Amino acid sequence: MRHGFCKRVAVLSVFASLVLTAGLAKDKKKDPDAIGNRDVGKGVNFYSLEKEIALGKQMAQEVERQAKVIDDPVIAEYVNRLGQNLVRNSDAKVPFTIKVLDTEEVNAFALPGGFFFVNSGLILQADNESELAGVMAHEIAHVAARHGTRQATRGQIFSYATLPLMMAGGWTGYAIYQAASVAIPLGFLKFSRGFESEADMLGLQYLYKAGYDPNSFIDFFEKVESLEKKKPGTLSKVFSTHPMTDDRIRAAQKNIQENLKAQPEYVLDTSEFQNVKKRLAMLENRRKPEHPDESRPRLRRGPGSGSSTDADSNSDDKDAKPDQDERPTLKRRD
Repeated sequence: MRHGFCKRVAVLSVFASLVLTAGLAKDKKKDPDAIGNRDVGKGVNFYSLEKEIALGKQMAQEVERQAKVIDDPVIAEYVNRLGQNLVRNSDAKVPFTIKVLDTEEVNAFALPGGFFFVNSGLILQADNESELAGVMAHEIAHVAARHGTRQATRGQIFSYATLPLMMAGGWTGYAIYQAASVAIPLGFLKFSRGFESEADMLGLQYLYKAGYDPNSFIDFFEKVESLEKKKPGTLSKVFSTHPMTDDRIRAAQKNIQENLKAQPEYVLDTSEFQNVKKRLAMLENRRKPEHPDESRPRLRRGPGSGSSTDADSNSDDKDAKPDQDERPTLKRRD
């Protein structure tokens, strides 16, 4: 009798230990201080990280063949640097390649293996750097948690048997990503509700860890949805498949309140973001570059000709405050 009692106690002890371990793992996933020391991508997955990177590279090459990538060095370098800073403050275990697509639709998407594309429309729609960083952090979270290949494993994108066709470049039957007019599996951009919620939670942590206000993420999505109601078609069709519903907004607010300790101040904006946004708007509108080509012939105006360009230039020189402009805008918490 005593032996049977001891056996039951032992079983209960093991069960309690498993429950406690699961609880600690769950708490660790919500702890921003544990970022980088936890496996958020754990789960049934047919793909090794190497295969995941190869798959993402194949799709990224297809995107770049059919879409226009903005190669302006100032814009490309800034967006890549912003993204890499978020990646360093994430759980991602793959290197990221980040590029800007020339399309007006408000969107960003990250393919498996860390191949990340940011639409120019997203940059132009964001009011500040923190809003742009919020959307990028959400997409980085999808890669860190390996949502693409985990969902593929579940059979929600395509059966595992079709992978050789995919890797051979066969795109028949795949959805068209309308913002870039390229053929990529829509399932890699349209995640389950559970994966979207997890990306919200993790993305908020990455945004916070990088020094930005996590509320910017919610603010931007609410603003974009309001704009979509006023001007249909602004929001990417892929992006709108998982809108920031009231439930998701409340969940995000709860995550911020319960898991992210309020900081005395956050980075809200930088002059660099505003300069890049202006430069991008200039390219989008096909205006003249800020710095004229010195090799082109120029006309010299005589005294009193009233050159508006020179006047504007002098005015700008007088009003410029470089030391002040270089400082990031901080948002202080009350």
